[in-house]
Amino acid sequence: MDEPERARLLLILPTTTYRADAFVDAARGLGWDLTVASEQPSSFEDQHPAELITVPLDDADAAVEKVLAFADRYPISAVVGVDDATTVLAAQLSHGLGLEANPVAAVEAAGSKLAQRRLLHAAGVPVPEFRLVAADDDPERVAGGVSYPCVLKPLSLSASKGVIRANDAREFAAARARLLAILGDADPAAREFLVEGYVPGEEYALEGLLVDGRLHVLALFDKPDPLEGPFFEETIYLTPSRLSREDQGRLAECAGRATSALGLIRGPVHVELRLNEDGPWFIELAARPIGGKCGRVLRFGAHSEYSLEYVILGHATGILGDIPPRESLAAGVMMIPTPAAGILEEVGGVEDARAISGVEDVLITGHRGMELVPLPEGGRYLGFIFARGDDPAGVEEALRRAHGRLEIRVKDGR
Repeated sequence: MDEPERARLLLILPTTTYRADAFVDAARGLGWDLTVASEQPSSFEDQHPAELITVPLDDADAAVEKVLAFADRYPISAVVGVDDATTVLAAQLSHGLGLEANPVAAVEAAGSKLAQRRLLHAAGVPVPEFRLVAADDDPERVAGGVSYPCVLKPLSLSASKGVIRANDAREFAAARARLLAILGDADPAAREFLVEGYVPGEEYALEGLLVDGRLHVLALFDKPDPLEGPFFEETIYLTPSRLSREDQGRLAECAGRATSALGLIRGPVHVELRLNEDGPWFIELAARPIGGKCGRVLRFGAHSEYSLEYVILGHATGILGDIPPRESLAAGVMMIPTPAAGILEEVGGVEDARAISGVEDVLITGHRGMELVPLPEGGRYLGFIFARGDDPAGVEEALRRAHGRLEIRVKDGR
């Protein structure tokens, strides 16, 4: 008698993602069969046709057609995309397979800075004043119609690349020229950008999971380093937040209103918010988990037994019932900033940094000979420092001490 087929998870993993190992490890703990979809063929695909599939991530129609044909032979019970490049396709595939998923239009809106702001403004969610500016708009006229300080934001870039604050018309002209140089010779639509009112106040990041349209807060991160410009390089994330319970609730309520306004109903969200005397303000939202390697900072369950990726996949597959609470320890991550432009020669002091009490790991993702480009032109970090402890203050101190032990040697790239 043939054994019944096990449920199968389709995990969409671009070859460029930092998240492959974490998601594959989590998926293997589910007890389901796993298929990994990527845009580059694997040399093992012929030997493992049920486990590997190549799909054109830049051609949704072709990708859906290929996956639906694959599913005729190997039925799929859940589809998960792991980053900005795959969330829309995951929703399209899920609907094509008849699976529960976010509305495709909601995920598309979440991936558009402009659509986000329009929908949230219409729904009464507090967002900065904003306007869309084209590269060929008269710069003096635009600069004269802007309230200062303002922030120029590209529509398509991530990790704060191209985001520049301007305090007056002179700075606006310089920021505009710099941003257009970053955007390069792209098509006209790609050279449009947002001009937003600058929102003062402390910035926070909320990691959440939507279940039947309801936002569950997995973690609220403090960002203790000021993000006031002219560029906006993120460094330290700390959780639990040191905000009052009331203020944490206000931020969560704002994030929940944002997800509802966009029409998102399930899966992970990462929301950037600010808080000042006027209350919470929405800044950004992505319909995916926290980026890069930062997900390692989060653990869940009474014994810290669940990773963030396991919680996401456990919810997507229905294997995980109630969402487990975050561990009791405080935790933090530092995204190691780029100290100067040039060529990376070496990062010394890593073992000394790892030896700091509370530090769990120092992960250097940059490599010798890599060109370092600071913000706003750059968008990559040298690596990550992870720490845990009894309280956020101790974790923050451990991260800063570890960073101080690193010896980052950069030579002039000219």
